[in-house]
Amino acid sequence: MTMIEAIREAHDVAMTRDERVVVFGEDVGFFGGVFRCTAGLQKKHGRARCFDTPINESGIVGTAIGMAAYGLKPVVEIQFADYVYPAYDQIVSEAARLRHRSNGDFTCPIVVRMPTGGGIFGGQTHSQSPEALFTHVAGLKVVVPSNPADAKGLLLAAIDDPDPVIFLEPKRLYNGPFDGQHDQPIVGWKKHPLGEVPEGDVPVPLGVAARFREGQEVTVLAYGTMVYVAEAAAERAGVDAEIIDLRTLVPLDLETIETSVQKTGRCVILHEATRTSGFGAELMSVVQETCFYHFEAPIIRVTGWDTPYPHAQEWEYFPGPARVAEALRKVMED
Repeated sequence: MTMIEAIREAHDVAMTRDERVVVFGEDVGFFGGVFRCTAGLQKKHGRARCFDTPINESGIVGTAIGMAAYGLKPVVEIQFADYVYPAYDQIVSEAARLRHRSNGDFTCPIVVRMPTGGGIFGGQTHSQSPEALFTHVAGLKVVVPSNPADAKGLLLAAIDDPDPVIFLEPKRLYNGPFDGQHDQPIVGWKKHPLGEVPEGDVPVPLGVAARFREGQEVTVLAYGTMVYVAEAAAERAGVDAEIIDLRTLVPLDLETIETSVQKTGRCVILHEATRTSGFGAELMSVVQETCFYHFEAPIIRVTGWDTPYPHAQEWEYFPGPARVAEALRKVMED
């Protein structure tokens, strides 16, 4: 399957097994979503369980919170992550706090899905990576899959979770794994690759990272599209890198991270979002706190630039394999 197909199947499995699961958002019903992640769900499960909404992100999330408080399990789509800001107050002030402010009388089992990141020439309002804004909020879980199997399994686990989950889907991976080898678009895509996806109801637990690539010399911490860029960079640099695909940013799998960094003694952190206050800063802190006496070299971050998203220069903005390979060589020299 592609990631789109895997996400669609996760919805279908969840809706089939549990009538409380409802799916809604802009264009997700009749049309099946701008990226087709919900295609066919309305026809199969009916308009009462998969339906379209007005262009009102605050209303979409606010409605989901009310539904969740009354026992439903809403899965809502924000058409692009860039559009989530009108709903940010609902997510932060209501969804994330409902369990605590009600002393456990209510929970908020909602999933807020949204395409994230660049690579489709979407410009400044269709390409942002806002994951750090959500990882800072107590009460939210934040998930970023990198492959179809994880997309399905993590989404199933997110739907099962009793608390709100922010589910960020890298757009560059929607139609097949990104091979990561190139610093420019078009040639960097494999055209028709599919990922093996388990049949049926097979959740992937939240809070468990994956060892994407075994290695001995340096640990690379990445998530989403950057996992494949890290792999290509390691091959380009000739470095025996161990790549940890975080999968879930909150809760973070500290045990897997610590085990890897303590083994290699070196760490490179990689993400597409801007550098300042990006999630990489938090990763640097926790790795420094827990692995300081194992380090052979300083930690290095490779990120997007501290600038509004540059439409015309987005492929210079991305941490590509050339920049990441340079960081890997540098950390090995220290």
